[in-house]
Amino acid sequence: MSHTSSVPATTAAKAPTLQPPVAKQIPTRREHHGDVFVDNYEWLREKESSEVVDHLKAENAYQEALTAHQEPLREAMFQEIKGRTQETDLSVPARKDGWWYYSRSVEGKEYSIQCRVLARDTGDPVADWTPPSVEAGVELPGEQVLLDGNIEAEGQPFFSMGGAAVTIDGNLYAYAVDNSGDERFTLRIKDLRTGELLPDIIEDIFYGVAFSPDGMRLFYTVVDDSWRPYQVKSHILGTPVAEDEVLYQEDDVAMWLGFDLSSDRRHLVLSIGCSEFSETRLLRFEDYDAGLHTVISREHHILYEAEPFLLDGKETLLLTHNKDAINSMVSLVDPAELSKPLAEQHWRTVVEHSDDVRVNGAGVTSTHLVLSVRKDTIERVQVLPLAGLGTATQGAPVEPAFHEELYTAGVSGSDYESPVIRMGYTSYFTPSRVYDFVLPTEEQPGGELLLRKESPVLGGYSASDYVATREWATADDGTQVPLSVLRHASVQQDGTAAGLVYGYGSYELSMDPGFGVARLSLLDRGIVMVIAHIRGGGELGRKWYEDGKKFTKKNTFTDFIAATDWLAGSGWVDPSRIAAMGGSAGGLLMGAVANMAPEKYAAVVAQVPFVDALTTILDPELPLSALEWEEWGNPITDPEAYAYMKSYTPYENVGAVPYPKIAAVTSFNDTRVLYVEPAKWVQALRSASTGSEPIVMKIEMDGGHGGASGRYVQWRERAWDYAFIADSVGATELLPGAGLK
Repeated sequence: MSHTSSVPATTAAKAPTLQPPVAKQIPTRREHHGDVFVDNYEWLREKESSEVVDHLKAENAYQEALTAHQEPLREAMFQEIKGRTQETDLSVPARKDGWWYYSRSVEGKEYSIQCRVLARDTGDPVADWTPPSVEAGVELPGEQVLLDGNIEAEGQPFFSMGGAAVTIDGNLYAYAVDNSGDERFTLRIKDLRTGELLPDIIEDIFYGVAFSPDGMRLFYTVVDDSWRPYQVKSHILGTPVAEDEVLYQEDDVAMWLGFDLSSDRRHLVLSIGCSEFSETRLLRFEDYDAGLHTVISREHHILYEAEPFLLDGKETLLLTHNKDAINSMVSLVDPAELSKPLAEQHWRTVVEHSDDVRVNGAGVTSTHLVLSVRKDTIERVQVLPLAGLGTATQGAPVEPAFHEELYTAGVSGSDYESPVIRMGYTSYFTPSRVYDFVLPTEEQPGGELLLRKESPVLGGYSASDYVATREWATADDGTQVPLSVLRHASVQQDGTAAGLVYGYGSYELSMDPGFGVARLSLLDRGIVMVIAHIRGGGELGRKWYEDGKKFTKKNTFTDFIAATDWLAGSGWVDPSRIAAMGGSAGGLLMGAVANMAPEKYAAVVAQVPFVDALTTILDPELPLSALEWEEWGNPITDPEAYAYMKSYTPYENVGAVPYPKIAAVTSFNDTRVLYVEPAKWVQALRSASTGSEPIVMKIEMDGGHGGASGRYVQWRERAWDYAFIADSVGATELLPGAGLK
């Protein structure tokens, strides 16, 4: 089909003006491991060049003209998103020591307001841990405003909050503010009894702030020139900041550093690590001058987390680790064991290793072990009593029961002394909920779930209008790939609907069930959406991730194509009306499947796409974290990694095939995936494609979207992507009875 046929008649009459911008070709020779690649568009990397900027503006002008007819659909989708979103929202108060803390967001105001109110101790634990109900515009008796972001932001070019902390006695409040958008914060301390600021001001800190239990010291993190957190420092209140002690400095550029207080606040816990192994160091506040102690040295290459706590009055370490356990497990160890060689240490198993259950983390309250696991792709929370832990009398795990098949549940906060843990819950069609789970007791062995809040969705939304099911696609090698299939309940299985396949598949990130207002605008137009849980993600455990990285990366792409084939043969859709979408590393996926199976897609939307991955990773000047070597391999030093990457990276593999409609969506100032990748890719696609479908690039020329327009800008961007898809697969009209009520 010629690309003028979908353009309104007024534009079609001037069809000759709709020619895509053609970038000049300046061959740049790249040679590695004896392989030569000639890149004709590398000159587009010159961000300061007026010729490059003019070219990008021409790309936008072409995109705007070609998609002008989609503007009414974009506006309709934007209004649907806005019409379903409640703009004044409240957090559910969380108790810390003697206070309830919460934030208010107010319609028409850009930033949230941090507040607190005194808690009561009546001796009835569940009543004392039942949060007060906060209503929009209604001040609670005794409400204190800790920080009003709207006042803090006045006259500033940018405003963002970093870490915050309160002393145990509730008197001092430390908070970090960023006024430039570079994630380097200035920390101030407020005396909440008087409202006065202390003279202590600490510049250029990163996330992570905590007071020592006695309130005399403040701990914070500092980043190096490449924004890697590498120092934890200690500031004694009332002393010059220049004298702050560096508690620890991590010099290995491949390792990240962070800290927290242990749950019972007797230790400072330093976490040092990369995605393959880690190291924990502990500082006991009661013996501060003894300094830091290492739990397990990094040289053992174990990925672990350690939580020190008292079990039956004895000092104990809770370890969540992958020693001889690819999916991780949980053990207890007596600190005295750590002085022995690793092979001779005695660890007691609490949660044994399972090929079917991935252990994500574990923590403690004063009465229970709280466990986060992933089973059958779903994140779950389990609790076990501390009594008998690690012995033959260990209690059985209790899991809060939810009634949907596909959902996401996680611990969002817990306090050591609390009889409840705070949980977040969502599913594809259940908006986010906040629960308190009352920990099991002899009287209530199953515990109890108490719903504290569900985020409202406006516009007559009803979950019963939609259906989510779990299906399975069969990959080339016989592997069963889980799919989440979402649709409007009125869509018939008669082979006529349009479809969309979405995927990511990298860094062990899972595409977990979650509610999305914007997605309803696609489902309401009859599009059947498949979220493909492909290898390289974490949905089926650590092995699922390892089978889709480095030398098995191509499984990510073939799994996505298998998901597309499942949809084409499912009876729901017309196979000629299927689109694909993905972003960042999922944009690399889009580029790969467009090269491998262009005939299976009517359209592809690649958001901030990592489509020139090999060129990027081969550049030693770019601030690459070791994370990238761990994911893709190191093509600089390893000829095999180079050859394997070159066999799939989208830009090097563009060929003479009829490509579908493609939209590459990017931003001029994106620091994660540079604009030059999609800019080069789009040129290569146009010059090679044997088809007539248009290939466009949409580039946001002003970077960082801060301030009031933040959420509106994001909604408009989402509406653009969704309208492009809906138009490409011919699904622009709402189903009867669907849409905003």
